[in-house]
Amino acid sequence: MTLIDPSGRPVTNIRISLTARCNLKCMYCHREGEKKPEGEMSADEIAEILRVAASFNIRSVKFTGGEPTLRRDVVEIIRSVPEGMESSMTTNGTRLTKMARELKEAGLSRVNISIDSLKREVYEKISGCDRLNEALLGIKSALEAGLTPVKLNVVVLKGINDGEIEDFLSFVRGNQNLVLQLIELMPSADCGHHFSLDDLQTDLEARSSLTITRRMHHRKKFCLEGAEVEIVRPLHNTEFCSSCNRIRVTSDGKLKPCLLRTDNHVDIRGRRGKELEDLFIQAVSQRKPYYR
Repeated sequence: MTLIDPSGRPVTNIRISLTARCNLKCMYCHREGEKKPEGEMSADEIAEILRVAASFNIRSVKFTGGEPTLRRDVVEIIRSVPEGMESSMTTNGTRLTKMARELKEAGLSRVNISIDSLKREVYEKISGCDRLNEALLGIKSALEAGLTPVKLNVVVLKGINDGEIEDFLSFVRGNQNLVLQLIELMPSADCGHHFSLDDLQTDLEARSSLTITRRMHHRKKFCLEGAEVEIVRPLHNTEFCSSCNRIRVTSDGKLKPCLLRTDNHVDIRGRRGKELEDLFIQAVSQRKPYYR
């Protein structure tokens, strides 16, 4: 059966954080809401979660972190994805030069690569590390391995990289396997660089030869001069919430019904079979739109 929450939203996608560890120190990172994770799930625990998810007709999984490629058993985890379930990954790309082909052969379909600047000094300021070249080589390796479409996640930061939009459009232009995703930062006490995407979205829509509204979260995709770009705006976005089809799992084994809430997690660490199925049902019953 398909799990449907009290607001009538079917859950067809699961997002699993494989680790809270990362080799970057991005200034805006929300760590998937994890404050003090209690160790990482084993590959076997993740495989059981995927098995139960598939039994509820969850059709796709996205692996995240931290940086998921830091897991030594990440290829084993990808291989455990049930037949018929599409798998993707969000990564900073810095380790893909060595791993992209192996991940593809293990069954990974595509990747989202987080890269917030094409300028070395700006990239280092945002990420805390001088790894832009590794990230760019990772994008190249992902394309060559067929982990496509490769989506480039760019968090737009006021006064830091908000002047690089045209540079990113030029970077993806003419390559149908590259899609630019511009993400609006969620304001927080830790990072004062929130940049509203209102004007940018209006400008892109005016310049676009074709505008597509995606099924997932009703995101707008703009096609202009050989470049594809999406706007991602979860903040105060009732459409984002009303069409959300995703449930999350933290790296230490807790079902998280909503990205923006931390008070309704369901602990599934080490649970199996019918007990795990019941906990999935419980977590979905606790889902409700964050913004009404």
